Amino acid sequence: MFVHIPRRVLLTLACLVICFPFERAVGEDALTPDQLVSLKSVDSVATSPTGDHIAYTLSVPRAIYTDNDGPSWSELHVVDLEGRSRPFVTGEINVSNVEWTPDGRFISFLAKRGEDEHQAIYLIPLDGGEARRLVEHDESIQSYSWHPDGKLIAFTAKEKQEDSVKDSREHGFDSRVYEEDWRPNQLWLVSRSTSAPAESADNETPPERIVLEGSISAPQWSPAGDRIVVHCAPTPLIDDSLIGTRFHIIDAETKESVGDIETPGKIGVLAWSPDGRRIAFTAGIDKNDPSPARLMIVSADGGTPEVLIADNSGDVAAVGWLNRQSIACLVHEGVWSTLQTIQADGSRRTTRLRAGSYSFAGMSLSRDGGRIAFIGDAPAHPNEVFALARLRGEVRRLTVSNPILERVSLASQEVVHFEARDGLDLEGMLIRPSTPQPPGGYPLIMMVHGGPESHHRNGWLTSYTLPGQVAAARGFAAFYTNYRGSTGRGLEFLRRSQNDPAGKEFDDLIDAVDHLVGEGTVNKDRVGITGGSYGGYATAWGATHYTERYAAAVMFKGLADQFLSYALSDIPEELTHVHLLQYPWENMDLYRERSPITHFAQSKTPTLIMHGDADTRVHPAHSLAFYRMLKSYGKVETRLVLFPGEPHGNLRTNSRLEFTLRQLRWFEHYLIGPGGAPPPYKLDLDAYADAAEDE
Repeated sequence: MFVHIPRRVLLTLACLVICFPFERAVGEDALTPDQLVSLKSVDSVATSPTGDHIAYTLSVPRAIYTDNDGPSWSELHVVDLEGRSRPFVTGEINVSNVEWTPDGRFISFLAKRGEDEHQAIYLIPLDGGEARRLVEHDESIQSYSWHPDGKLIAFTAKEKQEDSVKDSREHGFDSRVYEEDWRPNQLWLVSRSTSAPAESADNETPPERIVLEGSISAPQWSPAGDRIVVHCAPTPLIDDSLIGTRFHIIDAETKESVGDIETPGKIGVLAWSPDGRRIAFTAGIDKNDPSPARLMIVSADGGTPEVLIADNSGDVAAVGWLNRQSIACLVHEGVWSTLQTIQADGSRRTTRLRAGSYSFAGMSLSRDGGRIAFIGDAPAHPNEVFALARLRGEVRRLTVSNPILERVSLASQEVVHFEARDGLDLEGMLIRPSTPQPPGGYPLIMMVHGGPESHHRNGWLTSYTLPGQVAAARGFAAFYTNYRGSTGRGLEFLRRSQNDPAGKEFDDLIDAVDHLVGEGTVNKDRVGITGGSYGGYATAWGATHYTERYAAAVMFKGLADQFLSYALSDIPEELTHVHLLQYPWENMDLYRERSPITHFAQSKTPTLIMHGDADTRVHPAHSLAFYRMLKSYGKVETRLVLFPGEPHGNLRTNSRLEFTLRQLRWFEHYLIGPGGAPPPYKLDLDAYADAAEDE
């Protein structure tokens, strides 16, 4: 029997068919946006000299609607090899640069506490007690290193600002002279006794400055205590710190330079050999190498280094010495992390932990090299502390910082291999919803990393900007692609995107979509794209050049105009040397053609643009200009959201939560919901405020 149903009722029913399965997909045990931005994460590890304990910093987000809004706190904790973890310095604190004193009795760190005017070096005993200030200075201490005898500290701090300048600024003469109004970091030596109170005569010796040209950072004593190696940049400007910094070696007795380590490109991490005769480090192979990931070795006198690892199997992320002849390397290979050893002469390269099991971000060795601590994550959790007691032993997870994840249902995560249109082998990770696959396939969100000298590992992929697990709980598939130009695949793969911005690198993203569509996983008409920085560039390119392929886009701190990127970024030289390989005046056509804003008129992709208004890396002008062209042309829905005071990435918990909420709502509206006019610009945050009051 035919029954007439009014049109308005049919439209309501259609909306219910679309929306109700989506709502039901968000179960009570699914990861929520507020839980996501509240997750803790291990940021650094420092193994004690004996290897029995590991000090680590834990990033602790502020509670929503309870704490004063701001960036996460950084706490100090210590865990032993049995997994017994103790909090040492917690609460409203920001701990950084954690080191052990050479005798292993104390842990030192940088912090600004109580009435401190500047960041100082603090000391806390391993066997318990209060932290006490050991070294303070006229300006905040930026980095430091202990002499092997534990009685001398090398540290860096900015050049002191003149009192007359301070006074003038307080009276309104506070203009900034762009790229000239800076103060370099200086190197200082100070004698301190860990056994004496900070106020005692033993600790009243004033610091002695070692005069060096340039801006100094990251001092590191040799094991013999006769030399110090430092990072030396021409200026403290970001561009110089990225591509102009070189290793500089100083004689500790004469306080004079011994020499430089001759590296043409970026420099990375460094480790002295136990006998102090050699230095192992990572650096770029040349000035156009985007990542300082080639292993090199040089004598303690500096000079031209020998390259030990520069092949195309992976990228070296961390180094340490096992003994006088053997070096341990943390190497990223594709979406995995491996531990390799190699002799100082380049022979006997051996893989100790093979690819296929681990995702590590950093490591720290005991003095004898027998025990290694790692920062590691997994598809089920963010960064935690892991340890390896012997090279042939088992890696053990030692900390559990987020018990809530044991009560949350997470979607499955799998490594996917596919082929680009030119035959290049590529890989990525798919987070597949646990809900039944709808006819035609899941809606998909392409999660694009920035850099492009970065990559996704097969670990915890979910963040406030790329919320894979939260999206999967709402019925979206999420795919994280390591497109050409990503790290983790060696130098040749890394260079495949150079001088070809938004070319084959972003074609790879389309090829990833086609692969997932071809195997029946994804609905080709319900594909969205999101990313920040260079990932935001990919998003803007997807919303314009590839607009036929993306039904929605959320661009974060994204590059919209290549010329603006050169003109307004704080890293114009780095962008030129490792990305485009030519200046705007050398090929303005390339800059114009590979700018998403050039192609604004063809956009059919509803685009949400979000940006911190204090960003100096990708200036907010990119988002303002892109928004204005899309909005004024009037052929596609767009919205611009600016986050006050946020730099290149949101630091405050609440602005992170707001970002995720707005991003997901945009994708819900255009990939699952009715589409059309944008959803309301206001967010309903009452539930989060009520939850805070209930707690």
